[in-house]
Amino acid sequence: MKNYKNPDENGYYGEFGGAFIPEMLYPNVEELQQNYLKIIESQEFQMEFQDLLKNYVGRATPLYFAKNLSEKYHTKIYLKREDLNHTGAHKINNALGQALLAKKLGKKRIIAETGAGQHGVATATACALLGLECIVYMGEIDIARQAPNVARMKMLGATVIPATSGSKTLKDAVNEALRDWINNSNTTHYIIGSVVGPHPFPDLVARFQSVISEEIKWQLNEKIGRENPDFVIACVGGGSNAAGTFYHFVNEEKVKIIAAEAGGFGVESGKSAATTFLGTLGVLHGSKSLVMQTEDGQVIEPHSISAGLDYPGIGPFHANLFKEKRAEFFSINDDEALKFAFELTKLEGIIPALESAHALAVLKKKTFEKDDVVVICLSGRGDKDMETYLKNLD
Repeated sequence: MKNYKNPDENGYYGEFGGAFIPEMLYPNVEELQQNYLKIIESQEFQMEFQDLLKNYVGRATPLYFAKNLSEKYHTKIYLKREDLNHTGAHKINNALGQALLAKKLGKKRIIAETGAGQHGVATATACALLGLECIVYMGEIDIARQAPNVARMKMLGATVIPATSGSKTLKDAVNEALRDWINNSNTTHYIIGSVVGPHPFPDLVARFQSVISEEIKWQLNEKIGRENPDFVIACVGGGSNAAGTFYHFVNEEKVKIIAAEAGGFGVESGKSAATTFLGTLGVLHGSKSLVMQTEDGQVIEPHSISAGLDYPGIGPFHANLFKEKRAEFFSINDDEALKFAFELTKLEGIIPALESAHALAVLKKKTFEKDDVVVICLSGRGDKDMETYLKNLD
């Protein structure tokens, strides 16, 4: 079995990854490459980080047997409740880890990009806790559709700067953050929120999020007497919650891995973010991966009803899983995600983030056996999406 978990020494997962960066960023990225493993694997760092995960974030998050959902789909469905973390999503795992790492590297200023706002809130939270200056870049369109999270970031002391170019969404926020990092490289650490960007970011983020699958293993063992489910399912934009959910299972041959991408209005509609269906090999935001682009390499604007999946690429970790056929990818359209958001709410009394609803929608696309153990990552809660839900209430 291949090792799908970790990149090679140059940051490649198969043919995907690497570090494609402007010369002015080279010292920063090299500093991270040389030091990140040494720091995050040290006993001092791990003690501090694990203490914060337990006593500040509220981990371990429950692995909840969804009885009503299981009865409807005639299989055994468990929900990994990342929505119950402090700040309401999985993003806090990585934001705290990277903020701690930044402090160890002597950085006092943090920049971040955000789409749905959850990573921005998590980063602002970590910076408030650790006494770091925080600047968050966010697409102008996302600022409008995620107003509650913008308010939270500002209340936490972050400066929120709108990205007004291009589609005014997540990829444009990343562009602005990278420009800032080039101009302030000595003082600043860029907390990338997903498994994208130049090496070592995809590996760094995956390691911090791997606590999700680490917990699933011992929680399943407690509940059913075995560590491995038959299926793990997560939504994928850049792919941080999915990387964390898949991390400790990708090298387990018997565990089937399923990723749900944002189909938008449909793969053929021209309004989609399903990168594995529409993407070709290219470089985006510092790494080589699958990118939605024209024949001459211009990025195609993505679309998704969920701001967190509205990205024209996919992390190299996931691109490799796709190419090697280690994971099965589904494209979930906006209306399918909405349907499953309302279904989970009515069946289990849990309002999911729109991103997570894409993962739930796989239940309609895939047939499971009645004794299959299916774990779905519920990556975030739905508070931030209430405006969208209200518009679509029956």
